[in-house]
Amino acid sequence: MMPYLIPIILLVILIYNTIKILMEYERGVIFFLGKYQAVKGPGLIIVIPGIQRMVRVNLQTVTMDVPAQDVITRDNVSVKVNAVIFFRVIDPQRAILAVQDYLYSTSQIAQTTLRSVLGQSQLDELLSKREEINVELQRIIDQQTEPWGVKVSAVEVKNVDLPQEMQRAIAKQAEAERERRAKVIHAEGEFQAAQKLSEAAEIIGRNPIALQLRYLQSLVEVASEKNSTTIFPVPIDIIAPFLQAMKKP
Repeated sequence: MMPYLIPIILLVILIYNTIKILMEYERGVIFFLGKYQAVKGPGLIIVIPGIQRMVRVNLQTVTMDVPAQDVITRDNVSVKVNAVIFFRVIDPQRAILAVQDYLYSTSQIAQTTLRSVLGQSQLDELLSKREEINVELQRIIDQQTEPWGVKVSAVEVKNVDLPQEMQRAIAKQAEAERERRAKVIHAEGEFQAAQKLSEAAEIIGRNPIALQLRYLQSLVEVASEKNSTTIFPVPIDIIAPFLQAMKKP
């Protein structure tokens, strides 16, 4: 039975190497005798063994971590920065023919660009203008990977690790800023209170009776407190009519 099995085994191997099935998100770059022939897929693909060769290319978006890079900012602060890059192949032919390994090459481009762009930024910009830096990184990396048929859709800076002494300096700066704001708010409150008192004094100066009414109101408020005895001076203007009446015969 062995002589009959050998042809069957060879036929199975031939079919396996001839029939290729590509998923919806895959494409096959076909080479005929080493020369580029076409891009095929998805679905069932026939490849002639020994004459044709197929290279699979995944069109899904790739999420790649960019390893932490040592960066010296424009104001001479040494930091460690890592990022994440999102990209996908939009041209399978160029992704295979224009670069040896588009995944590795994109990773290297991302690392060098990260160091270059962040090295031109100051530390304050790196911490406060993260969105603008992300857009600039995406634009530069996408320009360099475009000839490979790779589209970079987004780049996000994840972590910025600062030296301990720089963290302490930033904490002191933040504390000083909070104290400054508190003093400004307190000064504004004092200014507004003084302004209101000045307006009240001006109104009372134009209407002396208002002062007497306020005085009587204060007496009522003090009288409502039964747990203490208060000696309250009475303005002479209030009792003057009574004194004059007593002097009359």
